[in-house]
Amino acid sequence: MRFEFVFGNSIGDEKKIGIVRRALALSLSIACIGAMTVTASAATSELTGMEVSDAIAGQRPVAIMVDNEKKALAHYGTAEADIVYEMMNSTANSRVTRLMCIYKDWTNLQQTGSIRSARTTNVVLTGEYNAVLIHDGGPFYIKTYLAKPYAAHLSGGFSRINNGKPREFTEYVFGQELVNRFAANKLSAAYTIAPERPSHFVFYPEDTELGSPMVANVVNMANIFVHNKSQLLYNAGTRTYDYYEYDALHTDAEDGQPLTFKNVILQNTSFKNLDANGYLNYDVVGSGSGYYITNGKAIPITWSKASDTAITHYFGADGAEIAINKGKTYIGLLPSDTWGNLQVY
Repeated sequence: MRFEFVFGNSIGDEKKIGIVRRALALSLSIACIGAMTVTASAATSELTGMEVSDAIAGQRPVAIMVDNEKKALAHYGTAEADIVYEMMNSTANSRVTRLMCIYKDWTNLQQTGSIRSARTTNVVLTGEYNAVLIHDGGPFYIKTYLAKPYAAHLSGGFSRINNGKPREFTEYVFGQELVNRFAANKLSAAYTIAPERPSHFVFYPEDTELGSPMVANVVNMANIFVHNKSQLLYNAGTRTYDYYEYDALHTDAEDGQPLTFKNVILQNTSFKNLDANGYLNYDVVGSGSGYYITNGKAIPITWSKASDTAITHYFGADGAEIAINKGKTYIGLLPSDTWGNLQVY
């Protein structure tokens, strides 16, 4: 911008010049403050595509293992998660599921959980987010995975809440507790491995409808996750998918907030049994088929993950990587041997 002011040489004119200079200084100050305000809200979450504070732009996520047995309900803090994975925890116990909840903004989390043990698949999945796994132990199979260079975790010793349940359902984690444990264990809160790209998913710039004839108002996994009877039902009012299990809407114990998602990704995933006790490992490094679901519609997709630390990429029928809507995402690892029991309508 260029300003030119022409005055005479009188004392009155000098006063006018002074007034103009002060006005210009004030205008420039206001302009600078406005610019700083815009910059402060410029960061977006790599997990949701939504706006976040610059203060956490470079903060790595945490992945918290949450018990999904009926006795563990009601959960605390799951509605705040950016991404929730649901997967078989065991081939025993009617294939009971466990949740892995991923949070970008975790330092201020209130009571979250209850938390339980991790499995080998969880360690591998945290690799693609450079996330710190929060859990309480696990079978000896995870030791080899936790020893890998990319793996970071905090196990056990979190807050015990007297809730009248058996001890295994009483362990919860708080954000300040994580801050302290990170420091005590010399874990970096910032990314230690450069992300593959700025955002974990490709996001549409605006909320987008899928140009698909496949209606997806109900995502019924009850004949796959038979213990939990998991379902996702489209809520036309919020344009998100509400999570149901055990024949009831999943709500947060703290504030009654429903667990709901803008995006649903279903992966047809093979697995290997590790022993006769039901322990297993999903073949998440590899490729397969699936569905992407949003706004009441679904499209068939394929997925591919090249290594433990590589992002899982999702592709449409044309072979191009798909974009998803901004917001929270549910990812279901549906075992291939019961994939045919999935109902989407």
